[in-house]
Amino acid sequence: MFGWFQRLLPKKGDFFGLFEAHSKTLVEAANALRDLSQDGGTPQELLQRIQDHEHEADDIIRQVLHEVRLTFLTPFDRGAITDLIAAMDDAIDEMLAAARAIDLYDLHQLRPEMKQIVDLIVEAAAVTSQAIPLLRNVARNGKQLHELTARLVELEGQADEIHAIGLKAAFQEYSKSSSMHFAINREVFKNLERVTDAFEDVANEIDGIVIDHS
Repeated sequence: MFGWFQRLLPKKGDFFGLFEAHSKTLVEAANALRDLSQDGGTPQELLQRIQDHEHEADDIIRQVLHEVRLTFLTPFDRGAITDLIAAMDDAIDEMLAAARAIDLYDLHQLRPEMKQIVDLIVEAAAVTSQAIPLLRNVARNGKQLHELTARLVELEGQADEIHAIGLKAAFQEYSKSSSMHFAINREVFKNLERVTDAFEDVANEIDGIVIDHS
């Protein structure tokens, strides 16, 4: 009787596979953003690459939300699943926003501090991609997950410091000559810094899962 009832229940969704697929879009988008930040790049082509990865990520998050509704047994609390994938999606959304700002303001040459933050974004995406598969066995991988999330938080702190240094340098350069150029630099810095903020949110969501399941 119970076996018959179980067969009627939706199968367990492949949430881990979807998380890992999304993390790959983060890596690809971050690499494209780094290419965009290099002098002499092809902005439209690279912006399109980031948009394509963002659209792919949107498809994945829709599939996750669909699976959450249909799946009877989930590996984590439903709220933890949706919060984690939403945080990951925020990261790629912010990457696209930063790329669009660079394209909008026609910045062919980014400040050195902007490039440094982009390098941190690339590392944060790689760290996230390393952490996500470890969620398949939180009890065994809890220590390593904590180390990786700590690195994400550290990267966000470094981005904050570079942001402050770069903004001050831009102000000193443009305050007396071009308030418009300073405003543009401030906007791009803000967009880039928001990407690292989003990765810190990913770290916090992973930490919450580790605490609940390790």
